[in-house]
Parts: sequence; structure tokens; C-alpha cells
Amino acid sequence: MKGAILLLLFCFALDSAAGVGLARGLYCGYEDCYDVIGISRDNFTKPELSKLYRKLARVYHPDRVKDKSKVEESEVIFRLITTAYETLKDDETRKYYDYYLDHPEERYYNYYQYYRMAAPKVDVRYVIVGTILFISTIQYLSAVQKHSEALSYANTQPKFRNQAMEIARERGLLEFDPKTGKIKKKQKTGVDPDKIISSIIEENINVSGGYKPASLKNTLLWVIITSPLYFPQWAMKRGSLAYRQYKDLELTHEDKVYLIRRNLDMSADQFEALDADEVKEYFELKLWIPEAYTEYKKKKEVEEKERLASSGRYKQYKRFMRRNAGSSISFLEE
Repeated sequence: MKGAILLLLFCFALDSAAGVGLARGLYCGYEDCYDVIGISRDNFTKPELSKLYRKLARVYHPDRVKDKSKVEESEVIFRLITTAYETLKDDETRKYYDYYLDHPEERYYNYYQYYRMAAPKVDVRYVIVGTILFISTIQYLSAVQKHSEALSYANTQPKFRNQAMEIARERGLLEFDPKTGKIKKKQKTGVDPDKIISSIIEENINVSGGYKPASLKNTLLWVIITSPLYFPQWAMKRGSLAYRQYKDLELTHEDKVYLIRRNLDMSADQFEALDADEVKEYFELKLWIPEAYTEYKKKKEVEEKERLASSGRYKQYKRFMRRNAGSSISFLEE
């Protein structure tokens, strides 16, 4: 058994050794690019390379071959000459090719460098601009969809529909049944009552937070464009806040809002969407102070646990866990 393993290892070593050398899929294949052009590696110069390439092109270019039976052969030779010329004329490519000639045993590294150099080179600036435009487009379209969903939801709520009907009545946009007070299904003007109500809701409803109307100002592109203008202001505000905190001075209203938002992990849009009473409560609790926020957080966690404890499903889960204490569920039988 041991002898068989040694024999296999020996055969593998022979096969690996046979694979070291010029590779068919790299550069000039089994040919040396320097030999193809007929130039010395030690005395290489670009002017000499160009001179020899033009000389070979006059002989082997398919358009120069008069004998039609040798056109196909000349195409293969000329393709090899062109590959050798393209490899050697570029300094970086020639550097990796020289390394490939000197270290043929590093097959994987040579393959990597070859295909990396052969890949089309793209200006990174175009990639960055394209990425920014793509992200900004997704942000804008997402905002359009969310706002549309918010309006659709508002159209189903009796509160908003009743307010819209009163506005339509005041403006004389719709006809109402004098007996029932409801909108007549058939309007003399031929308008669709639902469309009128929807347009009034869209006109008057205040949708804020994550569902506010789409705007280019809420995209990454706008942030980057305006950053030279707003970043100094932002840095000055944060610097002023840090100074007031360090000197234990009275904080401004804007400072307190920023600290409350940061403690609650809210964006500016989310904070603006809060009810006035909720914002008032945050200020009364002084949640911009770390100790006050920690106490508030603990209180909320206790309330959440109490709410879960009173939940029917949570009680059922606790009973199940008590009945099955020490048991486990598994897909595999042990």
C-alpha cells in the first residue's frame, strides 16, 4: 500500500514538472515573444522593436501575400507577430512577461497577471460616477413608490376621505344628494368622484418621514454635489456642540434635537414625522442627557417585557417551555 502511494506521488511530480514552462494560452504560447520579433532581451529598445515589427509586417501581413494558398498561414504568423509586439511594447506587460519567462513554475500567478492585463481597462472615475447615479436613481424611484403607497393608504382612510369631501363641497367640485348628504354616483359634469377625492387628498395631506414626496435633494448625488457647501456648516455645528459640552454651557435647541435623535437612533426625517406631543415628552424627559436616556431606555424595556408577559402567545410559549424543560427538538435521532 505504501509503495503504491509513493508511486502515485512520483507520477504526480513528473506530471507537474512536465507542466512547467511556456503555456499555450499565455502571451505567444509555446514561442518566445522576443524570438518571434527577432530582438534580444538584453539589448531591447522600443525603436528597434518597432523597426523589426514593421519589417515583419511587410512580409507576413495577409494583404502582402500574393500566393493565395499561403494567406491562411500568413494570418496565423502575423497574429503571432502582432501578439509579440503588443506584449513587448508596453512596459508593464513586458515586465510581467519577463517574470513569466524567469519563473515559469509560478503558473497560477502568471495566469492571473496575464488575464488581469488582458482585461479591458475601465476608468475608475466612470465607475464611481456610474455607481453614484445608479444609487441615486434607486433612491429616487424608491421614494416615489413609498409616497405612492402612502397616498394609496390615505385614500382608504375615512378620516382623510371625509375631509376631502368637505373641501370638494366647499369648492363645488362634486354634487351631493340633498337627502343623504352622500356624493352622487353620476355627476352632471361627468367627472369621476374618486379621482376628485384622491386629487384633494394628495393636494392637502402632509406626508413626512420616510414616505414624503420624492426629491432629488434626498439622493446621494445631491449630497455629494452640495457637500462642499454643507460640510463646513455641519463641522462647525458639531464643533460648537462639542465645545459647549466640554465647557458645560447651555445647549441650543438644535443641539438637543440632534442629541435626542442620536440617542434614539433616528434620522432627521423620522424625527420630523413624530407627533408634537411625543417630541414634547422627549424634551420633558431631557433625553439629550445620557443618564436620562439610559433611564428612559430601561423603563421602555420593562414596559415591553410587561406587555409581552400579558400577551396570550407569550404565556402559551412560557407554559410550553415549562412543560418541556430539559427536552430538545432535533432533525437527527441521537
